[in-house]
Amino acid sequence: MTLTTITDADLPLQRAYRWEKERASQVFLTQPMGRGQPLREYTWAQTMDEARRVAAWLKAQGWEPGSRVAIMSKNTAWWMMADLAIWMAGYVSVPIYPNLVAESVIPILEHSDTRIVFVGKLDDWKAMMPGIPPGIPTIGTPLCEAPTTYHWDQIVASTEPMKESPTFASDAMATIIYTSGTTGMPKGAVHGFDSFAHSAKALVQVLNSTPEDRALSYLPLAHVAERCLIEGQALYAGFHLYFADSLDTFVADLQRARPTFFFSVPRLWVKFQQGVLAKMPPKKLNRLMSIPILGGIVRKKILTQLGLQHVRFAGTGAAPLPPEVMLWYRNLGLDLLEGYGMTEQFAYATSSMPGRSRIGYVGEATPCCEVKLSEEGEILTRGPAHMKGYFKEPGKTAETMTDDGWLKTGDLGVIDEIGRLRIIGRAKEQFKTSKGKYVAPAPIEGKLAAFTKIESCLVSGVAFPQPFALAMLPLGAWDPLKEPAARKAFTEELNAHLKAVNEQLDPHERLDFVAVVPEQWTVESGFVTPTLKIKRNVVEKFYGDQFATWAKRRQTVVWHDA
Repeated sequence: MTLTTITDADLPLQRAYRWEKERASQVFLTQPMGRGQPLREYTWAQTMDEARRVAAWLKAQGWEPGSRVAIMSKNTAWWMMADLAIWMAGYVSVPIYPNLVAESVIPILEHSDTRIVFVGKLDDWKAMMPGIPPGIPTIGTPLCEAPTTYHWDQIVASTEPMKESPTFASDAMATIIYTSGTTGMPKGAVHGFDSFAHSAKALVQVLNSTPEDRALSYLPLAHVAERCLIEGQALYAGFHLYFADSLDTFVADLQRARPTFFFSVPRLWVKFQQGVLAKMPPKKLNRLMSIPILGGIVRKKILTQLGLQHVRFAGTGAAPLPPEVMLWYRNLGLDLLEGYGMTEQFAYATSSMPGRSRIGYVGEATPCCEVKLSEEGEILTRGPAHMKGYFKEPGKTAETMTDDGWLKTGDLGVIDEIGRLRIIGRAKEQFKTSKGKYVAPAPIEGKLAAFTKIESCLVSGVAFPQPFALAMLPLGAWDPLKEPAARKAFTEELNAHLKAVNEQLDPHERLDFVAVVPEQWTVESGFVTPTLKIKRNVVEKFYGDQFATWAKRRQTVVWHDA
């Protein structure tokens, strides 16, 4: 596939200026205000007017070009406007995950030399605000409940909009995206305006996106996937963006947006499936869907209830999705296409193509990326949307690149006969059992996670004769399973699934047992990253003292409270 080429007209600011003229009266952003208040809708003209006013105010502060400005907020219309304003003022945006604790906020703001922070909608602003050093001023956007130095509405009301439409070189620094980090201090990947342009142009080429498309923005905009797939693509194609209000209103937010493009992570696809199966047992659902005509009505009703009836492209990524879940959605009429990308690649390295997808594979190289394997089987990539390097970290940048300019991903993979990539696991996640055999946990976890009554799992077993797994239940599922009959039935089902999984594995990979634990692995508890990737070292440290005890029980399903 030929790599994308761009012109200045493809860059994100230039696209915004284009839609400001061509689609001035068309709604660009739809923002729920919560608590029964009316929605706020912003046309392209209104969006750019507010962004221009805030840009003029930022530029008037007189900071040197390229100064860093942070955005600490859940996804809102003002997140998008703030990003545009930062760019127009000649500065660089630094997104902060909206669910970090203060101790995680401080090092990012200090490392990036942030000048000012936009603070928006946060679930727990009291836990985050102490992470902003006293010398850094703040701007509160609408829906911000925290006390701030300035307020968006006041700036908009008192500042004339920027008249000029500034543009910058395609390789000029646009944003620093700090990795979510399963271990250690996050690294700041520097991306230019060209990262947005190349990836967006490649997405539009693959998805045929138009201004008539719709998307719901709900995964953190601080994460590279949402910046690429939602912000970058919306700015490029000019389509309508909707925002989610809260977890409680998520289905209603989806139904309002009726997205034509929808991307989610495996954990949420599994949650959607669990919600459907909680209302209708799998056997009954399968029977209904097998009946001609009625099956079509049932499928459409389920997709409509989820708000996904208009989706023409559904994506999944960030972690493996069990093949059984993929097939379940395909049976519903929703062909989930897997993709693969990292912060360093601006999220879009490979993608399954409609009509050419293969379950278990993350697709082919996109039009903005080249992919190959090293002699050791490590996935190497390069392309025009890749990062410029890690901010202030030339040594770490050099460590992650080959001598001839390929990014070392740290992932192990195989490529099939038509170029589709399969990820085997992380090179660093492989561990050795006491028998001296190496085990790659990710593929085993993918098979185990097909059991829909568990929400998340982790395979461990360093220095044990055989690997084993830990399983987390969906929220609220633990207490009902304290009842003996319910626990017995669940144990029998999980035992049967474990047996089926082990039959698919090599002898040294077969799981000795599955330990079902009562804790919820959440961002707040520190078990997972803001992008819902399990922090293996944290989980293993938390339960490590129990491993030997569990193994001695010689039970294939172990309950942590037993």
